[in-house]
Amino acid sequence: MRSLVRGLMILALVSAAVVTSLMTKGDKMTTVAADATGSIYRHKLTTLSGEPVELSKYKGKVILVVNVASACGYTGQYKPLQAISEKYKEQGLEVVGVPCNQFGGQEPGSADEIQTFCSNKYGVTFDLLAKTDVNGPKASPLYVDLKAQSPNGNGDIGWNFEKFLISRDGKVVGRYKSGVKPDSKELVSAIEAELAKK
Repeated sequence: MRSLVRGLMILALVSAAVVTSLMTKGDKMTTVAADATGSIYRHKLTTLSGEPVELSKYKGKVILVVNVASACGYTGQYKPLQAISEKYKEQGLEVVGVPCNQFGGQEPGSADEIQTFCSNKYGVTFDLLAKTDVNGPKASPLYVDLKAQSPNGNGDIGWNFEKFLISRDGKVVGRYKSGVKPDSKELVSAIEAELAKK
């Protein structure tokens, strides 16, 4: 009987150690994924064409990050996104599209289908990243940071075409809901203000 009790106690201790180890690892993963103060340049992602890309390539630029979709009521925003990309690119603006299928399944296509749609229908030339989640346990670490750093709310992305404006030093300076058009006075004024900071 004593041997059985001793065996059960040892088993309980081992199980507790394993759980503690897993929790510690999980906490470390969360710490690595979310950074409310750090620069977004630390992120290494993948382009829509499958090539690795480091966000440090945008260092010194003003960045507008937008989660995009091809079959959404806001999909027409591709046109003004392309327009502001062309208008302000030489001044240092980079528009970055991030396809996402989390909202109504409105981005179901393959990478090739998404690229063809964007190029043929809207003449998109700004950078597009690989399709990814922006909410939930599989959210891109980039989006975890964008939400954590947002000066006006760190909640989940509400829908397609939500926008994050990032300063030349890699800090989130604005977050804009889907209904704020890329060429709206509100967003354009914010972009121009950031571009003016050398």
